[in-house]
Amino acid sequence: MPNPNNKPEKVVELAAKDLNANGGVFCPSAKADMQLWNTHPRVYLDVAGSGAAKCPYCGTVYKLRDGEHFGGHH
Repeated sequence: MPNPNNKPEKVVELAAKDLNANGGVFCPSAKADMQLWNTHPRVYLDVAGSGAAKCPYCGTVYKLRDGEHFGGHH
């Protein structure tokens, strides 16, 4: 999908321990070097479901590092 603002897509790689108990993160995030006071509204992103999630506001992609798995307790 083309990037409408022509800015390179920012990808933040996460360890499983970086996810909350539900397998997600909130954006904006300090892990993405964002200051909470000057960005967009806070949004929850489910990373564990597919291994990655893209913020609908800023386009930052949060993904699990290769080899990282969330949960695993069946």
